[in-house]
Amino acid sequence: VQLQASGGGLEQVGGSLRLSCAVSGSPYSRYVVGWFRQAPGKEREFVSSILWNGGLTHYEASVKERFTISRPHGKNTVNLQMTSLKPEDTGVYYCVAAEFQGSWNTRTFDYEFWGQGTEVTVSS
Repeated sequence: VQLQASGGGLEQVGGSLRLSCAVSGSPYSRYVVGWFRQAPGKEREFVSSILWNGGLTHYEASVKERFTISRPHGKNTVNLQMTSLKPEDTGVYYCVAAEFQGSWNTRTFDYEFWGQGTEVTVSS
């Protein structure tokens, strides 16, 4: 599985950005695809994930009411729509994938596949 993230950029507080992750290599139907982020000087943290088939989603608490993860029907793409952006959303966002093990994976070592990061900067 190969992952290619795009869509980062500079946005003001309260603005919106959409990240996209292009997935190639025929992910297994029970795969989960998601996003992690890493703020400057901090560890990588889980943001959100979605089951490749079925569309069930999972969010980190601080983004649950502001971010939406989706997979357009039939597309090998996972999008992360981010709204009401805050300065603490600043960081490098990584697209990730792994086989779903029956519970939501939120640790970095749960994910076998990582894309390159895309940088998001939220200015106040």
